[in-house]
Amino acid sequence: MGLYISVPFCRTKCSYCNFASDVFARAVFQRYVDRVCSDFEHAHQTAEQMGGRFSPAVDSVYLGGGTPTVLDITQLERLFVTISQNFQVQPGAEITVECAPGTLTPPMIETLQRLGVNRVSLGVQSFVDEEAASVGRLHKRATVLDDIARLRAAGITNINIDLIAGLPHQTAESWEFSLAEVIATGAPHASVYMLEVDEDSRLGRELIAGGTRYHAHFVPNEDLTAELYSMACARLNAAGVQQYEISNFAREGYESRHNLKYWTRQPYMGFGVDAHSMLEQEAGCAVRFSTADSLEEYMAAAPLSHAVVSARAALEETFFLGLRLTRGVDLQEVACAFGRDAATGFCGAIAEFVRDGLIEHQGERIRLTERGRLLSNEVFQRFVSDPAPLAS
Repeated sequence: MGLYISVPFCRTKCSYCNFASDVFARAVFQRYVDRVCSDFEHAHQTAEQMGGRFSPAVDSVYLGGGTPTVLDITQLERLFVTISQNFQVQPGAEITVECAPGTLTPPMIETLQRLGVNRVSLGVQSFVDEEAASVGRLHKRATVLDDIARLRAAGITNINIDLIAGLPHQTAESWEFSLAEVIATGAPHASVYMLEVDEDSRLGRELIAGGTRYHAHFVPNEDLTAELYSMACARLNAAGVQQYEISNFAREGYESRHNLKYWTRQPYMGFGVDAHSMLEQEAGCAVRFSTADSLEEYMAAAPLSHAVVSARAALEETFFLGLRLTRGVDLQEVACAFGRDAATGFCGAIAEFVRDGLIEHQGERIRLTERGRLLSNEVFQRFVSDPAPLAS
């Protein structure tokens, strides 16, 4: 099983952010850690109440956010100690902590190393200082390079760098600079996301409104953002940082083992604000459940939302999650798992996408083409029926 721990606290709220994270007074940090640790201690009971199969054996732990490294060292230590007391973290487990550049003080790096953290994900977004500052990032390029050097000196060499295509002021030339910097660092993993424009972020709302706050009028258009993403795919692949998922690239052997659980429908439990879980049930079924998406509701012990994943929903997930991976979906494996005729209902959609150049079909395997990855949401919608709402 994998563990995900949400730490929804930040030094500042970036204008593009649509996650359940924000700036809070440090006084709430300890109460939050206490609540998460209590959830660790009751994980077995929670799984049973949700109808899921619980196993204490864990081979991946992921602290995300927010910025977990804004917690005090003693608070991070408490989280890890409580995990070790309630789960069996396997030798060689992948243990990841997301960090904002500039939060990795020498004591923090020493603590991460001592706690067994062997993978760090840095929210860089851009190596161009003007671009990073325009969306509220507090670091500079030099900060990132210093953080990477000090992590490596401490023996933490499995480093991911996040970039966002479509930030204000971004051009093809400045994006090329950021890509070159990622490659030059030698980081074995990179994640590249296209800017999301929706009502859940300040920048998104301003773009929709046609305004100029948050540098919205300097955001590249959709065509340029798509071009930047394609540039990233080409440059990173050519440098040996191979694309293995729509947004993720890695040198051989450095794929994110934790995130692969999501895309291959392996079990995981999430703890903290807006944390999601999926556990297996008997007879190959599964259950998904999640916590409240606001700090106030989570701290007030709001009930979990949950939904049983039917055989039909599991089949759909196998397609739209599996197609995120560059290796795609093996139709023979689908037939073995769900029955010989399980994929029959999707044959028309697959044929249509092959004809339109969005999917390639080779032997028993289907995968998205480069154009299909750019239009992946349109493809995925054809593999999903109307989802049942999560019940509280």
